[in-house]
Amino acid sequence: MRLLLIEDDDRIAGPLTEGLGRYGFTVDHVRTGAAGLAGSDDSPDLVLLDLGLPDMEGLDVCRNLRARSAVPIIMITARGEEADRIVGLELGADDYLAKPFGVRELVARIRAVTRRTSGALPFPAPQHQVAQSETPGPQLLGPLEINRRTRQVRLDGAETPLTPREFDLLAYLAEDPGTVHSRQQIMDTVWDPHFFGPTKTLDAHVAALRRKLGDPAWITTSRGVGFRLTVPGHDAEPGTAG
Repeated sequence: MRLLLIEDDDRIAGPLTEGLGRYGFTVDHVRTGAAGLAGSDDSPDLVLLDLGLPDMEGLDVCRNLRARSAVPIIMITARGEEADRIVGLELGADDYLAKPFGVRELVARIRAVTRRTSGALPFPAPQHQVAQSETPGPQLLGPLEINRRTRQVRLDGAETPLTPREFDLLAYLAEDPGTVHSRQQIMDTVWDPHFFGPTKTLDAHVAALRRKLGDPAWITTSRGVGFRLTVPGHDAEPGTAG
């Protein structure tokens, strides 16, 4: 598996490249955002992106990468504040790892992200994934249309770009609109039972989805339990089209 590491600090990049190599990864290391965006003939399977780059904001690199590719992106950065995580995820990152971290944790994140984005799960597929393949057409929830075959979402007829994880989260909540799904159920299904990260990543993805859907009422919080999907101002009844 080929990784692109965009990191300007050789004191971090060197040991990281060596450590990932021991796990069988091939790492291409560049020190600037421009070099990372320049690309090469060999497209990476996953990008490890530092936010604190010398030539441009890492968030801008993430935005540009996502605009032209669905390559999985994991942000690795010293910025651990919730606002930074939310912005990064909203721009298209698939995961966010705050420094310092161990190579084993990073490898676990890489494997988890790869399983989610490729669909190659080393354990039985979650129930909702089986149901998606049987769905005859897009699901309609008021003005929201969710097409699981093409992994596209439209709101009021306009396409709403989502990251792979955001789509999986929305599709899972939409399977049973109005039902409260516990945080653990969501983490086990949308992420996987072996997810190593903090559960706050769920809150960050919910916040990003609410903003992209334009109304926080789409996803309501059941305090102490979890989240549910509702159609603002309507009864949440699923439908199909096409």
